[in-house]
Amino acid sequence: MKYIVDVNGERVEVELDADGVRVGGERVRAHLADVEGTPIHLVTVGSELHRVAVRRGDARGRYALWMDGYRYEVEALDERMRTIRDLTAASAKATRPRSLVAPMPGLIVRLNVVVGDAVEVDQGLVVMEAMKMENELRSVSAGVVSAIPVALGQAVEKGTVLVELA
Repeated sequence: MKYIVDVNGERVEVELDADGVRVGGERVRAHLADVEGTPIHLVTVGSELHRVAVRRGDARGRYALWMDGYRYEVEALDERMRTIRDLTAASAKATRPRSLVAPMPGLIVRLNVVVGDAVEVDQGLVVMEAMKMENELRSVSAGVVSAIPVALGQAVEKGTVLVELA
């Protein structure tokens, strides 16, 4: 499984497979162990041992790490979720409210808003099932929900407008 990991704004690819771990394409020897009864994890990378404290962040895949006296803001997402977030962020640069569109074909399993709701950037609007996984799709801009042209249980294609914002 490949993960795209942003550490304090720097992006690194981490791949986990049966043979071990690759970081930035290089195979590394790594091991993770919990320190029972504490929030501390022991992380060995090559010959270096680090004590790491981890706290979950405010969104899926986001964490705050304290390691060797330094704090790191980390976002670790699999390739598919990273692509969805990148597409969402690219669209967020617009100055006017933008409609939420399906980034891939899927099935609508939950609507988190109704017409008339005010939404903020990065607010979860729709949950869509694709490739047997649920994906929360977030607003790329602030606005007010003006229409929801889809229904629960509806199958949608890539590019289908899911939520219109005004």
